[in-house]
Amino acid sequence: MSGILSMQLEQLRERFGEAHASTMASGTTLVTVPGVRLPEGWSRSSTTIRFLVPPGYPFAQLDCFWADPDLLLAHGATPQNAALNVIPETLQQGMWFSWHLTSAWSPNRDTLSTWMNVVIDRLRQVR
Repeated sequence: MSGILSMQLEQLRERFGEAHASTMASGTTLVTVPGVRLPEGWSRSSTTIRFLVPPGYPFAQLDCFWADPDLLLAHGATPQNAALNVIPETLQQGMWFSWHLTSAWSPNRDTLSTWMNVVIDRLRQVR
């Protein structure tokens, strides 16, 4: 794992104490952030978030994320732009959110923590 990725993972742990990462055969890193609190409108009060960090990070941007496979909206529907999907290079299934940045990724500004801000913002947009 690169020095930048290790440093940013440590910063992520400052916010989410149990965050951890594992490097996969392709060089992609799977980041797992357990216990992310959810706002009202979801079927659960918290979930585990997983996202992939490509080998070219931080110059390659982050994209999409997975939550627990049983995460639904409070009324039982699947969230918009989400579906059950296997996390690449794993046997783990998750609720995949096809969610993308609306502004340009900057390796000089954006980090694992800013990506988690994007994820949390998406989860606040209950629909």
